[in-house]
Amino acid sequence: MAKKKSVYEIVTERILELLAAGVVPWRRPWVVSGAVNWISQRPYRGINTLLLPPGEYATYKQITEAGGSVKGAKSQIVVFWRWLEKEDADTGEAEKIPMLRYYRVFDIKDCKGIKSKRKEVSFDHDPIAEAEAIVDGYADAPPIGFASGRAYYMPSPDRVSVPPLQDYPKAEEYYLTLFHELIHSSGHQSRLNRPGIEEYAAFGDENYSKEELIAEIGAAMLCATCGIDNSTIENSAAYIQSWHRKLKNDPTLIVKAAGQAQKATDYILGTTFDEANGD
Repeated sequence: MAKKKSVYEIVTERILELLAAGVVPWRRPWVVSGAVNWISQRPYRGINTLLLPPGEYATYKQITEAGGSVKGAKSQIVVFWRWLEKEDADTGEAEKIPMLRYYRVFDIKDCKGIKSKRKEVSFDHDPIAEAEAIVDGYADAPPIGFASGRAYYMPSPDRVSVPPLQDYPKAEEYYLTLFHELIHSSGHQSRLNRPGIEEYAAFGDENYSKEELIAEIGAAMLCATCGIDNSTIENSAAYIQSWHRKLKNDPTLIVKAAGQAQKATDYILGTTFDEANGD
């Protein structure tokens, strides 16, 4: 008689099936943006998403020209690359040299005489009891903050932050996002001490990419555990594929990451290895 598949095995197999379709969108399921330009409402990109807290930002000139004042407001730095053309001394050919520049901006909420251009959008959701029980049951969970615009886990000072429930069109996506960050937190040295978690902040490198795979697969497993996987797993698979490609589509990587994700999931659920396998 064939052994019954575990929830973890079912989730892993389903993700592998969906990855075969090759869909690769970037998942950001909340609708309230992080840091945006006040005038254009366009989100800042690259390293600026880490430098700027969520808000609407404008330069001193933009604010004063609009009749506002920055008195008492604290400025933030925005960086950008400017390409300079320089003639090669040997060949005489023009070459482009990247030069890093920065300018200062102010969050308009700290300025006087300036009104927000952001459209207020929020959603009225009831918490999903089964998912809340998982969060509440995470015995040594780190502190969790709820700020619009960004989701992250910081190994030091061991803290999770996610946009609040009302920022998501679907409540299920809120829990997928929260579970993703909690899986990251399980790798902290005081918990599972997962290799690479302390270097997690090195965005885009191999350790970061592997950790993203673990976190998203683990989040999908937690969603399946509390019965909301049907609403989230396709988004998870697409997000996973974006990182899988960064690692040159190593055919063994997803399965290895799934093993680490199961350990993280068991840890959060307070399930021992023997209990997880029915022994």
